Amino acid sequence: MFLDWLQHSTSGLLALCAAGIAVLLVMIIRFRIEPFIALLVSGLLIALAAGLPVEDIVGTAQKSSDSLLEGGFASILGHITAIIGLGTILGSMLEASGGAQLLTRTLLAAFGENRAPLAMGLSGLIFGIPVFFDIGIFVLAPLVYVVARQGKRSILLYCLPLVAGLSMTHAFLPPHPGPVVAAGLLGVDLGWIILMGLACGLPAFAVAGLLYPVWIGKRIVLPVPADMLATADELAARREGQRDPSLGVVALIIGLPMVLILGATFGSITLPEGSGPLAVLTFLGNPTVALTIAVLLSFWLLGTRRGMTGRDLSELTAGALRPLGMLLLVVGAGGFFGKVLAETGVGDALAGSLQGIGLPVLVSAYVISSGLRIAQGSATVAIVTTGGIVAPLVATAGLSQPQLALIAVAIAAGSIIASHVNDGGFWIISRYFGIPVSDMLKTWTVLETLLSLTAFAIAATLSPLLP
Repeated sequence: MFLDWLQHSTSGLLALCAAGIAVLLVMIIRFRIEPFIALLVSGLLIALAAGLPVEDIVGTAQKSSDSLLEGGFASILGHITAIIGLGTILGSMLEASGGAQLLTRTLLAAFGENRAPLAMGLSGLIFGIPVFFDIGIFVLAPLVYVVARQGKRSILLYCLPLVAGLSMTHAFLPPHPGPVVAAGLLGVDLGWIILMGLACGLPAFAVAGLLYPVWIGKRIVLPVPADMLATADELAARREGQRDPSLGVVALIIGLPMVLILGATFGSITLPEGSGPLAVLTFLGNPTVALTIAVLLSFWLLGTRRGMTGRDLSELTAGALRPLGMLLLVVGAGGFFGKVLAETGVGDALAGSLQGIGLPVLVSAYVISSGLRIAQGSATVAIVTTGGIVAPLVATAGLSQPQLALIAVAIAAGSIIASHVNDGGFWIISRYFGIPVSDMLKTWTVLETLLSLTAFAIAATLSPLLP
């Protein structure tokens, strides 16, 4: 009787979903189990409790490719693996060549000392497009130390705009894992993700990364620790005499993939189907093709033309790709988790419940993602879990690509809210900029919440206006 209720009633399926997520959170928070394993175990338990046949879950000895387990991994990893890998290599080339430092120094010179916080924010925003959040901090932190020393003001005025820019691009723009994963789970074109990510992310950055640091930086004054200044001076001496790439080359490498991807998106809207120009734009604007072109250009313009050998490029590429293993495993397990939820009928049950109480999918996506983020800290886990829950809701809703992109933005916005002590990024920022935990909660946690709420508010405002 209980199993029949659990497997066939709306309330039972919702209870099963809630229990699965609770198991997931307990494993991650209480027992410190890797999210990859926790997602895998939770998905298997939900599938078994829902009464799915074992051969559907794991396949048979003769055939397993059609199983939920392999199909769930393949459905998402086939979409994102090349994109994330190529984006990581591109960011490593820019970092190794000194392109990030060049960009920041150019912006600082252009804006002057009084507007140095704005220059640091723009540096994080631009350099954050091709590099991971923590790498951006590692590369640009020494410049923050130097600028804060020269400005003789709180380091918060300079580091908060930088990390806000890095956080905004990491949350809302490809080729970062979050937006790419959300796009894959919801079936939305990356060009629309870029457009909606910029539309919602840039105003959020202005609020959280420019206005808020000016306000809080006057109220919490923190000096640059002496050991960090010594590190900055040491790095500057080490780079002395090295030849920087040209600013035009750096801009080309960063901007080319986005231009090509957006070209394909606009081409699909404006050009007749089946035309030659549309075929060219579609090919060049495929995210994997666009990033491959940019990576090959970076190998030439930032590598071989500046004295790097084939061996150097090979070692740099291998080093860049090495940390991606666990990330891809988490994403793949999240794909399996989401496929189980869809197959068990949890998605349909949730859709009916949300329609019954009148809660829009976009709001639901944000609330679920926010709750998961606050509970367990990982933005990636919040995105892949929420995407798996929401994907069945949008599959039959007949939503347009822009509307789907806004739901992806809402999921990404929820995944960054209220960063606190269970988030690795919280401790990275605290360590690199010498900010005590109490002040981190007053500054970084508030900044991430402002970034999240503002982006979501804009997405919610735009959603009813789009076709």
